[in-house]
Amino acid sequence: MQRIAFAVFAVLALVLVIRSITLLLLGPTEFWVIGLLGVFCAAALELTWVRVGTVPHRTPVVSLPILALPALAPAIPASAGGMGLVVLGVALALLVESRRVTVALYSAGLVAAGCIATVLFSAGMLAVGLPKLLAIAIGAGGYVVFVVAVESLRQRLTRPPVDLGGRRALAPVRFMVAIVGCGALASGLAYWSDNHVPIINSASEATIVVLLGLAVAAVGVKAANSRSAMRRRLRGLVAGGTMLIAGNRAATAALAAARLPGAGETAPDAVDIPDILCRAVEETVGVESVSVRTRPPEPGELGVAVNLVAGQSHFVVAVRDPMDGAFTEDDRVSLETLAFTAEAVDETRVSIGGLTVRANTDPLTGLPNYGAFQVALANINDNRDYSEAIAVLFIDLDDFKRMNDRYGHQVGDSILREIGHRLSMVVRPHDVVARVGGDEFVIILTHLKSLGEANIIAERIMTASGEPMTVDGSAVIPVVSIGLAYSAHRETDVNELLKDADRSMLAIKKSRRRGGPSKESSINISGHRSSEMNDIVARAIDEDLLQLAYQPIVSLVTGQIWAFEALVRYTHPELGPLSPSSLVEKAKGLGRLDKLTRQVAVKAMIAANEFRLIEPRIGCMTINVEAGQIVPKRVGDFVEELAERYPGISLCLELNERSMARVTPAIRAQADHLRDIGLLIALDDYGSQDSSVDALVRMPMDILKIDRSLVDDLDDVRQREVLTALQGFGDKLEYSMIVEGVESQAMADHLGALGIRSAQGFHYGTPQSFENTVARLEEFGANAVVPRAPRAGSAVSEVAAAASTAQALEQAGDNDVLPVPAPV
Repeated sequence: MQRIAFAVFAVLALVLVIRSITLLLLGPTEFWVIGLLGVFCAAALELTWVRVGTVPHRTPVVSLPILALPALAPAIPASAGGMGLVVLGVALALLVESRRVTVALYSAGLVAAGCIATVLFSAGMLAVGLPKLLAIAIGAGGYVVFVVAVESLRQRLTRPPVDLGGRRALAPVRFMVAIVGCGALASGLAYWSDNHVPIINSASEATIVVLLGLAVAAVGVKAANSRSAMRRRLRGLVAGGTMLIAGNRAATAALAAARLPGAGETAPDAVDIPDILCRAVEETVGVESVSVRTRPPEPGELGVAVNLVAGQSHFVVAVRDPMDGAFTEDDRVSLETLAFTAEAVDETRVSIGGLTVRANTDPLTGLPNYGAFQVALANINDNRDYSEAIAVLFIDLDDFKRMNDRYGHQVGDSILREIGHRLSMVVRPHDVVARVGGDEFVIILTHLKSLGEANIIAERIMTASGEPMTVDGSAVIPVVSIGLAYSAHRETDVNELLKDADRSMLAIKKSRRRGGPSKESSINISGHRSSEMNDIVARAIDEDLLQLAYQPIVSLVTGQIWAFEALVRYTHPELGPLSPSSLVEKAKGLGRLDKLTRQVAVKAMIAANEFRLIEPRIGCMTINVEAGQIVPKRVGDFVEELAERYPGISLCLELNERSMARVTPAIRAQADHLRDIGLLIALDDYGSQDSSVDALVRMPMDILKIDRSLVDDLDDVRQREVLTALQGFGDKLEYSMIVEGVESQAMADHLGALGIRSAQGFHYGTPQSFENTVARLEEFGANAVVPRAPRAGSAVSEVAAAASTAQALEQAGDNDVLPVPAPV
C-alpha cells in the first residue's frame, strides 16, 4: 500500500510539473517571470509549517503552498499550469532541504493531490451557486483537511506507535484555525488578484506584486520560526547540560551507594546517563524519538558517535518524521554538543565512582573499610523492618603482632588476606564483611530470626577462620576473638551495637590475659541489646541455675594448693556457654548483681567445706565482687553471716580494680571491719590497663593479684623489676601477692627466683567443675601440678576429660567483672 500510494503521488506530481513546464515554454515571456516567481513563492510557503497536533514532532503538520494558486490565477490559472508550478516549488524546496528524492516526490505528490482536491472543492461550491471568494475559501480549507487526513493515515500505517501522554493527536482549536486561516488568506489573495493591487492596473504586475508579497511574508515567518528554533536549541542545550550534570551527581551517588556494602535494596537506583542524554536531545533538537544504540544512523536520521560504555561504540540517533522538516546543521551541532557533554559527564562519573570505591575499600583485602562499614551498618539498620534482627561480630586476630614480627610483614599481609577471604566465603550473600583495623574485622549478620541463629553463624565463622594455614613453610593456626552483639529491633543509635560487640571481644582478650585459653578461638555474646538475653540471664539467676568452676591458687614455696577461686559459669541449652562478663553486666542492668553474688558465695563456701574435708591444707575460697557491694545493706552483712557458718574457711573477696575508682570512706571502713572479723580483701587485676599506684593505698587489703599482662615476658628486665618492687612493697604493707597467668614451669621458676610466693594459672589447672575438682583432690591431694598424661582409669582421667569443657566455658569471656574468687 505504501509503494502504491507513493507511486500514485509521484506520477501525479510529475504529470503536473511536466504540464506546467510545457505551458510555460509555449507561453509568452512574462509567464516565465510569473512562473518562476510562483515556484519560489510555493517553495517558501512549503517550508513554513503549521502545527495542528498537540505534541510537537509526533503529530501532523501542514504547509500552505496552496496559497500560491489564487495569487497565480489571474495570470496562470490552476488548470493552465498553476498547480504544476506549486508542485514544482514544493519538490525543489524539499529536495534542497532534505536531500532525499523520495521525500520530495511524496510531498510534491501530496500537494498535487491537495491542489486537485481544492480545485474540485471550489468548482463544486461554484456549481451550487456560492460566491467565488467563498468557494475559494472552502476549497482552501478543504486542502488543509485533505492533507491532514492523508498524513494522519500515513503516520498510523508507517510509523511506530508514539506515546502522546494521554493527549489527542489533533488539537481541535489549532486544526480549525488552520482551516479558517487558510480559507481566509486564499479568498483575500484571490480578491486582490482579481481586483488588482491598488495603484497597479496591469493584471500581470498585480500577480507579481501579490506573489512577491506572499513570498516575503513566508520568508519572514520562516525566519521567525528559525529564530524561535534557535532559542529553543539554546534553552535545550542549557537544560540538557544541567540535566546531565545533575544526573552525573545522582549517578555518582547511586554508583557509590550500590558499591557500598549492605546497600542491597536500600541503595538508590542507578541513574541512566544515556536516558538523560536522550531526554536532553529531545528537548533541544525536537524529534519524534531518540535512542542510544550500536547501529549507525540511517538516511533521514540524525546521529553522532558517543562513547558511554568502555570498549563499545554507540550512536545517539534522533528520528524525525520525513514530513516534519529535515534536520539542519544546527541540529547536528546541538546533538554533537550534547553527546560530548554526556561523554565527559560519564567519564567523570566513572572516575568519581572508582575513587569512591577505592576510598571505601581496604586495599589489602579488598573488603570494605571502616568508613564503608559504618555507612552499611546505618543503612541496614535504617531500612530493616522493625522486627528484623541483625547482629554485629567484632573479630580480632590474636597474636598477630607476634606473627608479623616472626614471619615478616609480607607474610602478615598474606594472613590477613586469607582471613578476609575465609570470612567472605562463610557468610551469607546479604551479610557484610569489613576490615576495620590492622587485625580487626567486622561482620554484619542480617535477616536474623533469633540470637541462636546468630550464634550458629558466628560459630561457623570461628571454625572457618581457625583452619590451619601454611606460612613460610610452617603451619599456623589462627586464633580469633569474636564479640557478638545482637539487635532484635531497629536501633536508635546503631553505633552502640558496634560498641557492644567491641566490648564483648575485648572481654575475651582480657580473659586471655588472666589465664584464659590463649590458643583457642572464642565467642563472647553481649546481651546489652537482646531482650532474649535479658530473659535468659534473669531466669538463670532467679532459678539459681548458675554453676561454678574452681581454679587452684598455689604456693610456689611449698608446691601445694592453698586456695581456690570460684568462677561463675552458665551454659544455655541453645546458645551454649555464656560469657561471664555478659552475665555480670546483664545482672547489673537487671538489678540482680547482689543476688548473683550471694548465690556464688553460698555455692563457693559449700564447695570449700567439701574440699577441706578431703584436703585440710586448703582452707581459703575467693569470690569476685565490686567494691561498692561490700557495704552492709548489699552483700556485706550476708558474707559476714556466711563466714560465721564456716569458721574453718577463710572467705576472700576479690575487688576488681575498676570498681576501686568509686571507693568512699564508708566502703573503706567496711573493708576494715570485714578484715577485723576474719574475711580477706584482695585487689584483683593489678597491672591491667586501668591500674594505678593509687589503688594500692586507697583500699585496705590482704592480697594483691597481679594481672598476667605484667608477666607475659619475664625475660624483660623491666617486668622483673616491677614484680620485685611490688613484692617488696607488699612485704612492708603486710599483704600477700599472687601472680596470675602462669602457664608453664619456666614461668613458675622465674617467679620463684624473684621471691614471688603464690601463683595462679593454667599450669596449675584450668577452672573445673566441683565434681572434677573433688576428683583431683582425691587423687593428687593438694599437689600444685598434676601429671599431663593421667593414668588410664584413674580419677584424674575425669579431671582431664573435663578440662576441655572448662576451657570452653572460660572462652565465653572475661572473668574480671564477675563476682569471682581471689587468692588468699
